[in-house]
Amino acid sequence: MNEKLSLTELQLLIRDSLYTSLPDFYWVTAEISEIKENISGHCYLELIEKLPDDKNVRARVKAVIWSKRYRLLKYHFENVTGESLREGMKILVRTKIEYHEIYGLSLVISDLDPSYTAGEMALKRQLIIKKLEDEGIFSMNKELEFPVLPQRIAVISSVNAAGYTDFVRHLKGNSQGYAFYLALFEAIMQGSETEKSIISALDRIAERPELFDVVVIIRGGGSQSDLSWFDNYNIAFYITQFPIPVLTGIGHEKDLSVTDLVAYLALKTPTAVADHLITCLADAENNLKAMSDAISGFSGSVIEYNRNLLESLRSKLLPVSRLLISDWKAKISDTKIELINFGKEYILKAGILPVNQASKLVSASGSFILSKKGIIDRNRLSIMNRTFETVYRLKERLAGQENSLSMLNPVNVLKRGFTITTKNGIIIKSQEQITTDDLIDTIFSDGNIKSRVTEKIKVKR
Repeated sequence: MNEKLSLTELQLLIRDSLYTSLPDFYWVTAEISEIKENISGHCYLELIEKLPDDKNVRARVKAVIWSKRYRLLKYHFENVTGESLREGMKILVRTKIEYHEIYGLSLVISDLDPSYTAGEMALKRQLIIKKLEDEGIFSMNKELEFPVLPQRIAVISSVNAAGYTDFVRHLKGNSQGYAFYLALFEAIMQGSETEKSIISALDRIAERPELFDVVVIIRGGGSQSDLSWFDNYNIAFYITQFPIPVLTGIGHEKDLSVTDLVAYLALKTPTAVADHLITCLADAENNLKAMSDAISGFSGSVIEYNRNLLESLRSKLLPVSRLLISDWKAKISDTKIELINFGKEYILKAGILPVNQASKLVSASGSFILSKKGIIDRNRLSIMNRTFETVYRLKERLAGQENSLSMLNPVNVLKRGFTITTKNGIIIKSQEQITTDDLIDTIFSDGNIKSRVTEKIKVKR
């Protein structure tokens, strides 16, 4: 073929051939790669089709929805799907091929099928959930142990979000006066940058997880379409692998996103998250009060038991002492009588002895009796002294036990200047339990303070 054509003629030939071969309207499925609305209201798109690996593009074409048609299609689409047209969304469009000698090939869209997109969105959501379940990680964050005192909170939110402002105000202004320590990790909470931004915030928190008790992901209210940014596998995966519990308050009353489903706890609004944290501290305070009452009651029972025991011993000891004294008196009396009788008998038998000898015998008998009487008196006094000494020692032991129990009472220990130091609700008994920069609570008799560890000094013994 030797005929020469100008470029314009070739372009027109291509256009005419296309219009002749493809004159009809066609329903086409594609993914939105780019979308822009210009000042005149026209919507310009770039549509693509990806290979099964969901990464490489196998087809690409430009498309347009003219302003008058776009206003109608946009309104209907958003009412049905609850979503706005956006990048990454799969759509089913009725289109006609157009070819321009300057702008090339494009598609003119005349209709959208919102039910197709809604189905794709639901399918995508179910596939994400199934993938997480198949990997055995769906409930990993829910299986973490929730802290007793969730006071150190890492917050992922936009600093300008109304939900973040409400959360902070509600938490700081709680009527019980509980203290909370907040660290904001600012992130984009809607749009195509949501995934990257939230994952970046989670990475920064994960660098020092020991500094925080919980992570809170919050945002204010918004359209239903904003929720779809949280139906994201990568965000959900990061949350399932996170070492501390994650709470969400994304702000939707009807639906839970995949992010909500994998979090430790999903609450409807940021203020609901704040209420939950305040309730956790109130429960912990009530438990501490109950423990204190139980310790006081037990201490009183121990004191009362030992007091009753001492009284019982005293009541048993006194009769025994009296009985011992009575026995000794009887023995002394019997001995005295025996001695007198022995003396009389001896005198009678020795009547032949001189008078002076009899006198000596009587004198010796009297001395013997007196010496025995002295021994008996001393023994009686010794028994009484030992009895009173035993009673006194028992009284002293009871007083000592009462003092010991009183000293061991946690309230009195604190009043004497001692303190109790805790970390995360656990009493610290050794410096090995804490590290530098830890936040610790010190309890006094009249209140408590919170401190941050700046240095550890080991005492050599």
